[in-house]
Formats: sequence, structure tokens, C-alpha cells
Amino acid sequence: MPNRAKKSTKKFEKNHLKDVLERRKDFAKIKQRQQIKAKRKARNASDKAKVSDEEQEPAVKKVRTNGSQNPAPFNEKSVDDFIQDSFELPEIKLKQGKKTKITNGVTKGLNSAGKRKRDDDAALEGLSEPSISEEEGDMFDDEGTESAEEGGLEMHKDDLDALAERDPEFYKYLKENDAELLDFDEDGFEDDQSNEQDEPKSKRQKSKEPPHDSGTGTGDAGSEVTMAMVKKWKTALSEQHSLAAMKQIILAFRAAAFVNTDDAKEQRYSISSPDVYHQLLVVALEHIPDVLRHHLPVQELASGKIRIATESKKYRNTIPLLKIHSASIQRLLESLSDASTTKLTVSSLIPLLPYLLSHKKVLRGLCKSCVEIWSDTATTEATRVTAFIFIRRLVVISDASIREAVLKTTYQGLVKGSRTTNVHTLAGINLMKNSAAELWGLDADIGYTTGFSYIRQLAIHLRQTVNHPTSDSYKIIYNWQYVHALDFWSRVLSTHCSPANNPSLKEASSSPLYPLVYPLVQITNGALRLIPTPTYFPLRFHLSRALLRLSFATTTFIPLAPSLLEVLTSPECSKSNPKPSTLAPLDFSVILRAPKSYLGTRVYQDGLGTEISELLAEFFYIWTKHIAFPELALPPIVHLKRWLKAKSHDPGQRSRRSSKTQTAISLLVQKLELNSSFIEAKRREVRFGPTDREEVEGFLREVPGEDTPLGGFVVGERRRKGEREKMLKEGRREDQKGRKEMKETQDEIFEDESEDEAAMELN
Repeated sequence: MPNRAKKSTKKFEKNHLKDVLERRKDFAKIKQRQQIKAKRKARNASDKAKVSDEEQEPAVKKVRTNGSQNPAPFNEKSVDDFIQDSFELPEIKLKQGKKTKITNGVTKGLNSAGKRKRDDDAALEGLSEPSISEEEGDMFDDEGTESAEEGGLEMHKDDLDALAERDPEFYKYLKENDAELLDFDEDGFEDDQSNEQDEPKSKRQKSKEPPHDSGTGTGDAGSEVTMAMVKKWKTALSEQHSLAAMKQIILAFRAAAFVNTDDAKEQRYSISSPDVYHQLLVVALEHIPDVLRHHLPVQELASGKIRIATESKKYRNTIPLLKIHSASIQRLLESLSDASTTKLTVSSLIPLLPYLLSHKKVLRGLCKSCVEIWSDTATTEATRVTAFIFIRRLVVISDASIREAVLKTTYQGLVKGSRTTNVHTLAGINLMKNSAAELWGLDADIGYTTGFSYIRQLAIHLRQTVNHPTSDSYKIIYNWQYVHALDFWSRVLSTHCSPANNPSLKEASSSPLYPLVYPLVQITNGALRLIPTPTYFPLRFHLSRALLRLSFATTTFIPLAPSLLEVLTSPECSKSNPKPSTLAPLDFSVILRAPKSYLGTRVYQDGLGTEISELLAEFFYIWTKHIAFPELALPPIVHLKRWLKAKSHDPGQRSRRSSKTQTAISLLVQKLELNSSFIEAKRREVRFGPTDREEVEGFLREVPGEDTPLGGFVVGERRRKGEREKMLKEGRREDQKGRKEMKETQDEIFEDESEDEAAMELN
């Protein structure tokens, strides 16, 4: 018999094996990242050494020992002798007032401020790399060295001076047509001084060199930004598309974003004038995208994808600045309160998206900020639309991983922003739901996976409430966020599973999102019947409207009539003697739970009757042209007639019945009977049987719905309801305006009284 596992082995497998395996996997991932990082550093060091050898080869060939004709001392020595022996190379001029000498493999940089030590790699290069901060260090990992430009700075200047003397006409031509070639100091924004500003404070303190002007008209670190500087940068950006001016204004914009914070002291610039602050923001937000498009044009393909020359030197040098600018914009969006400025700031981000697609961390922060603006119902509609344009543009041009993250962030913002629902925020929440529903159709595969996971999450909440009921468990379902979530997914499926909205769809079932219809209907029906009490009839109406929308768009039959007839036959609507009340009519669009003061009153009964008749009419309007309409409408007609005749034998109780509800139900029954007669008359003229599905589906397809008896009635009711809502909205707006004026008047009176009291005290 094979040996059985020991008891200790089984115990270890049960209690500790899983954790041990996970720790091993985590350690392997960390080790792999360290190996990749080491390889990257070795590759960068090798590339730098190659560039340095190419620069120093002409100087090395000139070195001779006592008139020897050998090519160079390197050829006479082995590798060990080369490391151990001491030899000298001629001094190499780097910049004015600075020399570098290589002795025993150690580089000594001498300048007026003192000495700086370099490592062996820098010694072999003979040039120093610009210092950068740890945060920005990863941005430069894959970038080539700029030592060739720095070493040839003086040579380039001498060549241009010689050209001006030798061929003044050609020099004049260059000055007129290619000014940036002559103003090489301004465009060389990768110099030591520029990067020294971006390095951390600890590294800046080690460098004893004082910052020098790069030729762009800037001052020392912490210098005050003036209006003249902003105008000069604006001219350089708009006329010359200067990258150097773009860098300076990005640094100044960062100082503006962190103004009045603890980080303001560490910025290169300081801003104290409000006019300068405003002008700087406008110039930076309007002109930086234009400069980027000029130097790095974006090519958009027919498929929606974009192409940028990412291998170019300008791209590598511009991306670090663009990251700084994006972080500044994100910080600025957190503190802005002005609607116009927020809109301008968000709109300036849209042209920057193609350049940031490979930097997911930056995109994640920007997307989160824009989603917060879009989901804030207190923000103006124009600003929210601009934020949504940014989100949609990001989904269109990004890859699958970014799209999924954007959709998840958008849904979370939607749920968070719909927590508070009232007459003032309802329009903004509907704007969120309608706009976000469009995103799930841009990539049907990702839309299905994210939709499935979130609809499943709603189902889990409902199952937990049903299987483990407590006194407060129903609150997980009966709240605005859950109701808006169900309504949102009904809008998503209605938008992208409807052949009317998508001409490419022959039928609703051909949409990739159509499999989500059945689980959504089941969850909505379960939530609708969770607590069948009169208090939560308004919530039932909300969910019924979501199902009606879904049924109409996808031509899917959803049996809604029974749930609505339950409300009509409930004791709340069947009371023959409701309590009289002077309460205002309820607005069912902004409530989920009826107040206790309304229960049992005539006001609440009339409101329920109006809602039931409207929803039943909308339900039957979906099938008003269907060939089986008479059979579909017959049971509800019998039920409604029975309800109308329930107490017809008692004249006293009949007079106390709600006349408004009775009138609405009687009119609905008449229209249903007329429409049944209309369909029966049309059905007698057909020459096909029930088995011919194509002819059955095409029955009365060319007839407009308004031409049917029930369709004309429903369209008229919609028009009258829209007019009533418009009047209520105008009255609400005038009421708010009057309250605002009254408050301003009271504030003025209070200020006048305060001034009078102060004057009396002085006298």
C-alpha cells in the first residue's frame, strides 16, 4: 500500500500551504521586477558609454606618448593595466568656465563654485547628466542621453558666429525662417539648470552651483511672476511655438496650482497678483495644447486609434513636462470653484490625452478628477458635459485595460452622485445616466463584462436581503442608489439593444449586451415586490418605468400589468372613505417612500390612481399594434371593470369614491376596448396564420402608433404631462428667484442696521 500522508502534512496543507504559496509568488514578482530594473539600468549605462566613446574618440586619437606613432595608449595596455595604471587625457571643454579632467578613472569637475564628484560612468562619459527628482526619474529611464548636445553647445555657437561673418545673407535667411535654430539656448530645455529645478530638495542642496538664466527671461528660483513675463511667454507660444517658453509656463502653472499650500515654497516661481494668476492660467490652458500639436502632430485613424511619433527626441523630452502639467491640472481641479475656469481647465485636458495614453497612472488621476466633476450635481451643466466629453474621448482612443478602468470609475461616480435625489438634483442625475449609458456601447465586450459584474452585484444584495431578513436589511435595496443603478442599466440596455437606436442591429437579440436583459428584469421584479406595502408604492412606480423603457426598446414582453393592478386593488386605493387632507399633491418622481401623513388620505389615493392609469396606458401602448393585443388586454380590462363595479350597488359609498381615480380608470378601459376592436378589424384582413412569424412581426409595422386609438390617447397624455411639468419648473424657478432676492434684501437691511449701530456707538 502506498504511504499515507502524515497528519502534520495534512494540517500544514490545510492551514498554511495557501499562504506559503502566495508569499512565494509575491517574492517571485518582486525578484522579477528587480531583475528588469537592473537590466534597464545596464542597458542605459551601455548606451551612454557608446555615446561618450563616439564623442571622445577624436580627442583620444590625438594623444601621443613621447612622440610615439602608436594610435593611442589604450592599444598598448591590457584591461588590468588600463585599470591600475595612471594616465592623463587632455582637458575637455564643456561649458564656459568649466573643465573636466580624467585621472585614474575619476572625473573632477572644476568651476567657480567648487568641486563635484561623479561616479565612474560619468567619468568615462566626460559629461554630467542633469539631476532629476526620484518622482520624475522613471520618466527618463528609457530616454537617451543628452550629453552630445551639451558638449557641442559652444561648438554650435562658434559655427553660427562664423556663418554670420562668412555668409551674412544665408544667416539672415535663417534668422527670418528658422529662428529656433539660431536661438538654440531657448529651445535647449534639457540643460543642467532646467533639470536642477525639478530635482528634489536634498539633491539641490548638494549642488553648490548657482542657477543661471537659460535665456528665456526667467529669474532665480522663487522669483515673482509678472504680467510682462506672462505676455512674453504667450508671444513665444503663439508665434514661435517655443518649447522653452512652454517649459517655463508649465513650471509657473505648477506654482499657481499649489499657491496657498505648503508646497508653494518649494516651487520655482511665486504668484501674488490675482490678475497675473488669471492670465497665467488662461495662457497655459489655451496655448500648451497648440504647441504640442505643432511639434508632435497627432494622426487619427479611421478606426479611432491615434498615432504619435513616440520614438522622436521631442516626445521623450516633452513627456516629463507634460506629466508635471497634468499633475498641476489635477491639483488645480480640486480647488477650483468657478464654473467657467473649471470648464476651460477640463477642456484643455482633451487635446493632451493622446500623449498620455502610455502613462496609466496619470490618466487614472485625471479620469478620477473629471468623473468627480461630472457626477457633482452642484456643478453647472456645461461643465459636466465638458467633463463627460473628456471621459468619452478617453474611452474612444484608449486600449481595453484603460477602457475597463474608466467604465468602472464612471459607474462608481454615478452611484455616488445619485445618493441625494430631489427636485433640484433629479435633472442632473438623469443627465449622468443618459450620458454614461453611451459609454457602454463603445466597446461591447468590455461593456458586457462590466455590466455583468455590476448587475450580479445588485443580485447578490437582493438575495442577501431575501435570505437573511432583518429589521434594516431592506434598506440595502430600498434606497436611491440601488433604484438609480437599476434604472441606469435599463437605460444602457435600452440604448444599445434597440434596433431603432442602432440601425446595424436587425433585432435586439443580436446585440452583445442583450443577455443581460433577463437577469436585470428578474432583479428589478424582485426588488419591486420586496415590501408590498402602500408606503413603498412610489418605489414600485420608479422600477416599473425602468422596465417599461426596457420593454419598449427591446420589444421584450415583461408582464407589468399584474404588479400595477395589485396597487389598484390594495386597501389604500379601495378605501371608500379616505381621510380629507389639505396636503399638497405628492411628486412621485422624487420620492421612494410615502410620508406617514399621506397614508390613507384622498390626496395620496388620487396620486396613486393617476400613476396607475398612466403606467397601464404606457404598458399597453408598447403592444398597441401587436396582432395579439385583444388577448393581451382582455384580462386587465375584466379586472379594471370589476374594480369599477365593486361597490356600484352602494350609492352612498359610490359617491365617496375618488372621482378622479374612477374617471381615469374608466377612460383607460374605453381606450383599451377601442384599440382591441381596431386590431380585430385589421386582423380580419390578413391572409397568413400564426405560424408565419415574419408576417406576424410585420403586422401594422407601417402604421404609426399615434394612429391607433390607444396610441393617440397616450401621446396626448404625454403632451399634457410635459406642459404641467414645464409650468411647475417655471414656478419653482420663480420661487427660487424670489427667495434669493428676499435674502439679498434682508442682507442689505442687516448691513444698514449694523452701520447705523456702529455710527451711534462712535457718537
